[in-house]
This record gives sequence, C-alpha cells and structure tokens, in this order.
Amino acid sequence: MTGALSDSPAVPPLHRSVRDEWIDANGHLSEAYYVLVFGEATEHAMAHVGMAPAYRTETGCSLFTVEAHLRYLDQVLPGERLEVRTMVIGVDAKRLLLWHEMAAGGRLRATAEVLGVHVDIPSGRSRPFPDGVRAAAEARLRPVPPAAGRVGRR
Repeated sequence: MTGALSDSPAVPPLHRSVRDEWIDANGHLSEAYYVLVFGEATEHAMAHVGMAPAYRTETGCSLFTVEAHLRYLDQVLPGERLEVRTMVIGVDAKRLLLWHEMAAGGRLRATAEVLGVHVDIPSGRSRPFPDGVRAAAEARLRPVPPAAGRVGRR
C-alpha cells in the first residue's frame, strides 16, 4: 500500500541519506531508523514553530512525544535519499500533533503521526506553550490527512 505525498507541507522538508549501518539483514531500512528519522523530523518541526535547541536552554521546556503511530508502506533501500515532509495537524494549549510523510524517489514509504506535549523539564509536568510558539504552530495548521487520526484518541 502506498499513497501520494501531501501538497502543502507546513515545515520545510527534512532530507537524509540512508546510511549503510541503517540496513538490516533483509536488505532494507531497519525499523529503528524510521523512528530515528521521524524523531529528527519532529525536532526540525519544533525549530520551525519556535522551539529550536536554544529554546530548551532558555525556557527549561521542550516537547515530549507521548504517542506515535507509524505506517510502513514500502521498503527503503540502501543509498536512497529520504525526504520527510511534516504538517502540523493539531495544536492546543499544551499539545502538538504532527503528521510526517517519508518519501524516497518520489514515492511515499512511511508515515508517522506524533503527539507531543509541552513539558517543563525540571518539574516533569506539562505546561502551556508560550503564545508565540502556539501562534506559530497554528499558522502552520493543515487539514488532517485521511490516513491520520490514530493518535490522541481517548
């Protein structure tokens, strides 16, 4: 099962080359490295809504992933160049919902729906986003893709 890439990412794409050590015994990208690349894409998105690495130092806050759903749609092979497109598909006072699409060679290979909670690191407790961060996330909101909706249900 594959799908088309979304038309309007809210964050500039992240590009990574598949490294030889990421390849498993089956000759394709190992599961752990999908998670690694999607984690980097989450940090990339955080930077584009005002939570770059300096934000953590200055505020003592960060985004903690509390739930994720991955779909493996097609193999990623050695030496391929990955592009991850990210959309903000939900935001409220303390939560950010991201949709990542991983492609290689123009084909969708995997998706990740990631729910993050804004946390005050010293206390370990959730805390509302600063107004500027929330506004930046809201400005990047895109419609929820049809394949999304598995994360954040109660």
